[in-house]
Amino acid sequence: MSESLTCDVVVVGAGMVGAACALYASRAGLDVVVVDRGPVAGGTTGAGEGNLLVSDKEPGPELGLALLSLRLWRELAEELGGPVEYEAKGGLVVATTSESLSALESLAAGQRAAGVGAVSVRGDQLGELEPHLADGFAGAVHYPQDAQVMPALAAAHVLRTSGARLLTGRTVTQVLRDTQGAVRGVRTDRGAVHAPAVVNAAGCWGGELAALAGAPLPVQPRRGFVLVTEPLPRRVRHKVYAADYVADVASDSAALQTSPVVEGTAAGPVLIGASRERVGFDRSLSLPAVRALAAGAIRLFPFLAEARALRTYAGFRPYLPDHLPAIGPDPRAPGLHQACGHEGAGIGLSTGTGLLIAQVLSGRTPGLDLHPFRPDRFPRDTSAAPSPTVAREVR
Repeated sequence: MSESLTCDVVVVGAGMVGAACALYASRAGLDVVVVDRGPVAGGTTGAGEGNLLVSDKEPGPELGLALLSLRLWRELAEELGGPVEYEAKGGLVVATTSESLSALESLAAGQRAAGVGAVSVRGDQLGELEPHLADGFAGAVHYPQDAQVMPALAAAHVLRTSGARLLTGRTVTQVLRDTQGAVRGVRTDRGAVHAPAVVNAAGCWGGELAALAGAPLPVQPRRGFVLVTEPLPRRVRHKVYAADYVADVASDSAALQTSPVVEGTAAGPVLIGASRERVGFDRSLSLPAVRALAAGAIRLFPFLAEARALRTYAGFRPYLPDHLPAIGPDPRAPGLHQACGHEGAGIGLSTGTGLLIAQVLSGRTPGLDLHPFRPDRFPRDTSAAPSPTVAREVR
């Protein structure tokens, strides 16, 4: 049955970024409708680990957004309580050689200057933080601000708290624009939602939605696998990863890259990552990736050699070529606001993104400079999405 709704803002995407945009826009007094072709957290959010990190970010605009987002996450966790499974566990980045430790210390020095807590740890002190960590590491940096949430639960509870109307199972087929080119809502396969503002929080599919609006973004999926062990006694206290993980995050390579990332959960299973490769939306199991994850995890924590892996799952990170998300109003389509391309940091950066989008939507000055995140910064011919047919509607 076709229906037509009217609101102030339509948010496309019911993952964590979309949920945060809906929450802060609603709190700014706007009437919000959230549309998603699948269920809540059915895309990248549902396949993520829920990391809220500053440790993996170099000084610059993304780190500024991460620090803002962490503050907002702490406020939300206090407000929402246990259901989001917020855990301020901290992160521990370990270096295998004196050379990698020197590079890690240099990164940490810049992060400290930007407001990050980063504590140097000698190799012979690591056992105090992680008693089950393998011997022989040159040293590490401890990041007390790193935290974690259960992403699917967090998205669901934030959406419920927002009070926004939620329309799931509805595919956006057109972005409606008037004769002057301004956005006037979206049409779905089950009716239209009319609004003077559309927020693109569609994650890996953000390029498709942007193309429908005539404002292409070169969003591409970057596949990653996670191994999940059987429930275990809590032996991993922090999010622990090797220093080369930071380089892998910043890499432009499409080839398979793996670097060990290990963390325990409140429920008992240990989560093991991280892999990255650009293979489109191919979900098929990659044995080389999974084997590399297992081997890397055992190098960090030898006791995992005796643990059983219960399952593995794949997810897709929305990748943009310069590793920064697109956030803010898109001058190519007035009324369109981009909030996608966060790659693997969408959970952690979602709250700051949502607040900044809400500030723009409500006519306030955003709390961070949005220029580095501007949606029109990419050459048009780099877009991965096809040229769309834009629906125009006179209202």
